[in-house]
Amino acid sequence: LSLTGYIQACRGLMISAVCLGFFGAVFGLFGMKCTKVGGSDQTKAKIACLAGLIFILSGLCSMTSCSLYANRITSEFFDPSFVAQKYELGAALFIGWAGASLCIIGGIIFCFSIAENSNAARRGYAYNGATSVMSSRTKVHNSVPDKSPPKHFDKNAYV
Repeated sequence: LSLTGYIQACRGLMISAVCLGFFGAVFGLFGMKCTKVGGSDQTKAKIACLAGLIFILSGLCSMTSCSLYANRITSEFFDPSFVAQKYELGAALFIGWAGASLCIIGGIIFCFSIAENSNAARRGYAYNGATSVMSSRTKVHNSVPDKSPPKHFDKNAYV
């Protein structure tokens, strides 16, 4: 607890980002169409949208934490009157920014998943039955007034 205020703020934001990410994953699991838990499709869409909002909040907390820490590092690095040990931006900050961006993008995708479940009815497709190559060839050959017998086994029948 003897750390400076901005490091404690960054720590708190990261802990809240991890907790929000966990709850976003749980709500995302319940909001997916492939699970049986969660109720009807409309309820699942609302749960998925809530998961998206939680993921966006998680990404914003993480992005804020990384940016706050990077701002402090760069301001201390370029300050000529700062005489203590100077730090540089490392790989952890870049990974944090990338992870926060992915969290925000994933949350946006979850939020737009509710738009698919509109009140418009789904159109069904009628099944007409399978037609084989042989039956379609015999129909074509039988409709031709040519008296020659149909060629069932020519070189194109197996392609």
